[in-house]
Amino acid sequence: MTASPNSIASASKSPAWDRLEQFIEARRSARQPVADLEAFEKELHAMCALAEAEAVGEELSRFDVALPTVTIDRVMHRQVLRCEQSYMTAAGPVAVMRTLYSTRQDGERAVCPMELRAGVIEGYWTPRAAKQATFVVTRLPPQEGEDLFAELGGMCPSKSSLDRLPKQLSERWEAGRIEYEQALRAEEKVPPNAVSLAISLDGVHLPMKDSPQQRQAQGQKNEEEKKSTGYHEAGCASLSYYDADGERISTIRFGRMPERKKVTLKAMLAAETALILAQKPNLRLVKIADGAKDNWAYLSDIGLPDGEQVIDFYHAVEHLSDALTAAYGAGDKRDAQFEKLRHTLRHDRRGADKVIRALIHLRDEHPRRKKVATELGYFRNHRHRMPYARLKAMHLPMGSGVMEASCKTLVTQRMKCSGMVWGHDGVGGQAILTLRGLAQSGRFDRAWNMLAKTYVRSVTVPDNVVGLSQWRPR
Repeated sequence: MTASPNSIASASKSPAWDRLEQFIEARRSARQPVADLEAFEKELHAMCALAEAEAVGEELSRFDVALPTVTIDRVMHRQVLRCEQSYMTAAGPVAVMRTLYSTRQDGERAVCPMELRAGVIEGYWTPRAAKQATFVVTRLPPQEGEDLFAELGGMCPSKSSLDRLPKQLSERWEAGRIEYEQALRAEEKVPPNAVSLAISLDGVHLPMKDSPQQRQAQGQKNEEEKKSTGYHEAGCASLSYYDADGERISTIRFGRMPERKKVTLKAMLAAETALILAQKPNLRLVKIADGAKDNWAYLSDIGLPDGEQVIDFYHAVEHLSDALTAAYGAGDKRDAQFEKLRHTLRHDRRGADKVIRALIHLRDEHPRRKKVATELGYFRNHRHRMPYARLKAMHLPMGSGVMEASCKTLVTQRMKCSGMVWGHDGVGGQAILTLRGLAQSGRFDRAWNMLAKTYVRSVTVPDNVVGLSQWRPR
């Protein structure tokens, strides 16, 4: 397989490196400092970036194949064109001469062996550039990502390219998601000091673009209903390992765009739990959630193995606070009673029963305040999921603080910025949730390596074909 003649010739020409060497030599021989250190750093960084991009471009050109025919995935392709194309490297854009091939069948797009051999991402990004861009855009909106790269210097992707990249990667990930997730799990081991596993399930409402059907339905609703029509619940799940002292060791996080009954999210949670318990069956399982019926229908009955069922303590305390506020209003009496009952619920073995008795008294004392009766029903329905004193004694988790943090960091911080609205196709939103979940679970690098390998394809050359660069007329 022969390299492009242009790439060989270009190796001896390196204007960016020459300028960088001249710049450095000039400063080394200078006797006085520069007038503006920041300006000097900026200029030096720009020169280094140009030299780096040029070197990456030269190396990329070595992957090119300039022959009459090549075989890609066992299919012969014939050369149709040589042209220059711009690629984004981690140091900035670079123009590279590349060769295109085609099967010459109707509707068949030309392919570039150079891109396939080098693993160019989506026909534009070098692997390192794509990884850095993905890392940034999963944390910042595309416009802020563009501004960040512009300030840092070097790579300068546009807002639109930063918006497209995670969507393209997510579509590829979703196509093989189950296999990728299985491969990630297979590489991981349960922490040796883990004694319990806390499983949490929750959701965050996201602003969604209304479909025509929704807009039509809104016309028949009142103003209060209109305000909530555009919001749908994205699902969040987490699995956290805890040691014998009740200290959290690590957490795995998932997020899915709005889906009926959170079907995909629950399947992911079940698969993850099954593998963990297969490795370490003696882990104490603690299932933590708020009072949502659908979450408990999955956590307690059909979705997971047996374990402790716990209403998140902080959610329970919020319901207690609402009941007392409805009965007493704001003030010292309400605050004192709240602190007393909160302590009872947390530390007394019969705490839930005592809180229920106190709320019965308040309901009878304030029969017209329906909120008290509502919260009393909440505590009665979930009494068996409030063994907080026993859990404390066993050093087991009883709060979904990790889950609340997941909802905040995985979804809210990135996907509920001012003016953001997400499409019902879920492509853009799922891209962010998938990539952020991988990053927050310590899986991003391994997942990236799996995904990047899918852009590399085999290109072979027939033995009896002579490169054009070697052919001469007789």
